[in-house]
Parts: sequence; structure tokens; C-alpha cells
Amino acid sequence: MKKLVVIGSGVMGRGIAYVSCLGGFDTVLIDVDEKQLLNAEREINNIFEKGIARGKIIQEDAELAKARLNYSNFLADNVKDADLVIEAVPEKIDIKKTIFEVIDQHAPEHCLFASNTSTMSPTEIASFTKRPEKVIAMHFFNPVHKMPLVEIIRGLETSDETAGAIQKAAIQMGKETVIVNEFPGFVTSRISALVGNEAFYMLQEGLGSPEDIDKAIKLGLNYPMGPFELGDLVGLDTRLNNLKYLHEKLGEKYRPAPLLEQYVKAGRLGRKTGRGVYDYRESVTTK
Repeated sequence: MKKLVVIGSGVMGRGIAYVSCLGGFDTVLIDVDEKQLLNAEREINNIFEKGIARGKIIQEDAELAKARLNYSNFLADNVKDADLVIEAVPEKIDIKKTIFEVIDQHAPEHCLFASNTSTMSPTEIASFTKRPEKVIAMHFFNPVHKMPLVEIIRGLETSDETAGAIQKAAIQMGKETVIVNEFPGFVTSRISALVGNEAFYMLQEGLGSPEDIDKAIKLGLNYPMGPFELGDLVGLDTRLNNLKYLHEKLGEKYRPAPLLEQYVKAGRLGRKTGRGVYDYRESVTTK
């Protein structure tokens, strides 16, 4: 496996592109939004610079990795000689359907397809192609360059060869892996959604401040981040969409907290909008 194409230059896509080129893959990061693509390039270069400054990587390796990474607005042309395509667009099934139909039409027969989804069915996504045995989910975690795990999820028709090749690719990117069978929410999203949603119920009940709830979870349960810190990082709109999906598939225990829905309606989506549970527009965070 030599050439890897990442579709979507948002937070996750740019992180995947970074670990891909650093892992030795010839990588193309694709997005229809030129401004988004330029922002991704700046952030990826910044990650390289910080890694060099902190002694995580050496200058020579960073330059070689950057030379392996290209940016493009053109999907069909770039997947024609791809060995692996990783889709990292928003969790909207109609968007994913369009993308997988296009790449299925233009990618070579041997090419494998992966979706960086945290909840959606790789079996359903595979149905948009004529090669369901070559389709799988790769659930990376944010920030991709720091989080060690890739959760690999097999669909109904995913072959053993595909699962093995995807695990090998993830390891080449420097990741630890787990391989699980498809079920809504997989492993990590089911647990994370429950914890994050329960924290919002606690907040709306007045049980404690966001700071104290986060501190209790971090120090009492040894979580590296509190549920509100994590929610603000990944995006409260993303958290709400995941909960709605899990509520539909798995029942009442995943019903989104009304306060979470209010935050999203108010546009308080987290770090990306400057305000979520915490306020990132000021030096002092507030509820």
C-alpha cells in the first residue's frame, strides 16, 4: 500500500493526512472548499513545527513527510491510482453516499475504502459501492496526531483481507488498533456519548459547575479530559448528532439532554465557535 487519499480537510481529515504522510504514505488531502484546504495546510505545517520544537520528530523526517503530502480540490483524478481512500466528511449519510459512489466509480479495483465515522454503519456505507468486501470504518480520535487509538469496525461483508490491510496501515501510521464488529456506536462512541450526555443532565439539574463536574471525572475516574472539555473539543453539534443516531438505534438511554440541544440551537458548539460549555473568547472560562 503506497498511495492514500483523505477526503475532507476538517479537523479529523487534516489530522489523518498528517499521520498518513508521516507514516510513509504518499498522501493527498482533498476538499472542495479551497479556504478550508488552505487552513488545513497551515495547521498541518504548524503541527510539524511544534513536533520538531518538542523533539517528537526530527527536521529531516518532517521535510520528507511534507514532501509526501499534496492538497487538491479534485476527487476523481486523485483516486484513480489510490490504494486506500479514507473519507472524513461530516456525519451525514447523503454526503457519504455521494462520495462513495464517486470513488467506487473511479478508484482501481484493488483500492480499499474506509470511513472515519464514530457511529454510522460501515455496512450501509458499503452498499453505496460495488465492492462491499473492501469497505470498513476507521474511527480516529481527536486530536489525531496525539490520540493513539484507531477503532477498526468491520461491516457485514468486510473481508478478512481488508481488515488485516487496514490494521497494518493504521499501525504504519503509529497507531494502536482494536478490531470490532459493527453495532451502533461501536465501543468508544457508546461509552463517550453516555458519559457526555449524563454530564449535561447533571449540569441542567444544578448538581455542580462544569469545572467541578469535569474535575470529578478526571480525578475520580482518571479520565484525561472531562466530558465538557471533550464535548467542546469535538463539537457539541457532533455530540448531539451522535446521540440522536444512538437514540434512534439503541433507545431511551441515549435521549439527548435538553440543555445540550439548547446549547447547539444557541450556536454554542465548542472551541470551533469560540463558545460551548466554556467560553474560549476570554482568558477566564465560564459556564
